[in-house]
Amino acid sequence: MPAAIASAADYLSRQPVTEITVSLGDEAGELKFFPNLLEFESGKRYKLVLKNPSSQKHYFTAKNFADASWTQTVEAGNVEIKGAIYELELKPGARAEWMFVPMKSGTYNLRGTVAGHTEAGMMGKITIAS
Repeated sequence: MPAAIASAADYLSRQPVTEITVSLGDEAGELKFFPNLLEFESGKRYKLVLKNPSSQKHYFTAKNFADASWTQTVEAGNVEIKGAIYELELKPGARAEWMFVPMKSGTYNLRGTVAGHTEAGMMGKITIAS
């Protein structure tokens, strides 16, 4: 890793963190994100806690948002994942934590890409403000 990139990554990873929790569906089987409108500020560090309280798997898919953010880590179970993240699948009862810094302002689509979920209302918007 070039020194300039390592230095920038070190700086970003030391920023204070703001935690936001999103539920993928609910115990009643409703196909929605709770909340379905997420707002972040460019350059600030976040921990997005994703929970699936339902009895079926759900996807958290936001490729363009992921492309506009620097991912520090994703933790699920006893695994820590580093690098580009585009989609997370949460099995029933699962929890994942995505630590990231939004870098590019804009509005991005969020979808649950399991067949039929988007059509049933499992979608949302993610905004990155500058």
